[in-house]
Amino acid sequence: MVGLAVARALSQRGHGVIVAEATGGIGNGVSSRNSEVIHAGMYYPSGSLRARHCVEGRRMLYAFCESHGVPHARCGKLIVATNDLEQAKIEGIYEQGLTNGVEGLSYLTSEEATALEPNLSCTGAVRSHETGIIDSHALMLALQGDLEDAGGAIAFHAPVERIARSGAGWNVQVGSVDATEITVDAVVNAAGLEAQALARATEDYPAERVPPLVLAKGNYFGCLGKPAFSRLIYPAPVDGGLGTHVTLDLAGRMRFGPDVEWIDKEVYEVDPRRAESFYASIRRYWPGLPDGALVPDYSGIRPKLTGPGEKAADFMIDGPEEHGLDGLVHLFGIESPGLTSCLSLAEDVADRLSA
Repeated sequence: MVGLAVARALSQRGHGVIVAEATGGIGNGVSSRNSEVIHAGMYYPSGSLRARHCVEGRRMLYAFCESHGVPHARCGKLIVATNDLEQAKIEGIYEQGLTNGVEGLSYLTSEEATALEPNLSCTGAVRSHETGIIDSHALMLALQGDLEDAGGAIAFHAPVERIARSGAGWNVQVGSVDATEITVDAVVNAAGLEAQALARATEDYPAERVPPLVLAKGNYFGCLGKPAFSRLIYPAPVDGGLGTHVTLDLAGRMRFGPDVEWIDKEVYEVDPRRAESFYASIRRYWPGLPDGALVPDYSGIRPKLTGPGEKAADFMIDGPEEHGLDGLVHLFGIESPGLTSCLSLAEDVADRLSA
């Protein structure tokens, strides 16, 4: 998602752009395994890249969807509390959202929240009018279309194996059936879970600048039966994520997730036994969840920079001003709200290469 957005932004500024894609199609990594939520921007610390790019990116994304016919819905969401501790958390989220310039936030009493969502049980809620859902694959196809319309191209089955200095530019070794090398003015590493490995394969890039990669798997469970809610429902955040929440897709299907499962290697199978913890979490705000309603769906892996018990790291954009190497930008830890932020992040990266 972010790689395509960056490529689009650079191509529209007149640069010749090649996207080196390791797989045979677009968006087969982190971008294919998310909740497809357009976030409003109320969770992130003031002045952080997440806060800035989520709010700016969300506004840009809605405009892009309208102009490009990308399916989406501004359905809104409720962030709910079920006890005094969670009440304090969501009040803090509400205040943070106001500080971050998030539009359309309001605080609801229990009675006001349940009037909107009768199946809900809570002590209070924050309502976000600007939260939405999107067809992420349609978004990526639209980004690809703009890239190609501006003269850019995507090379599939083209894993990058090494990046080395070449005069004022960079020599990129691309491994495939027909291995090749290309020389370019600039390189942007938006490789998601592989970003750290690609950074270590970049000549002259200091190894100490490569941050740790921490894998946080998020499992999703589908829900049998009619949707119980018309909006997204989020509990108070938990360590490593935003809590096991209700998401809706554009077809109206309801699913729950993601949870946070700290892992040490990429594994995408959803363990059906995790449903037990899902039932317990969900029934705190939806007591009427029927037994046997949850079925394993899919999972994704967040490319985090911090682990259990640590303060969540910000997005890391390491460009020429930071590391001193012209024409090189590494993107690390681009997890949620990466989808929402993609267009704003793309302009940021393009600006750094134009400086």
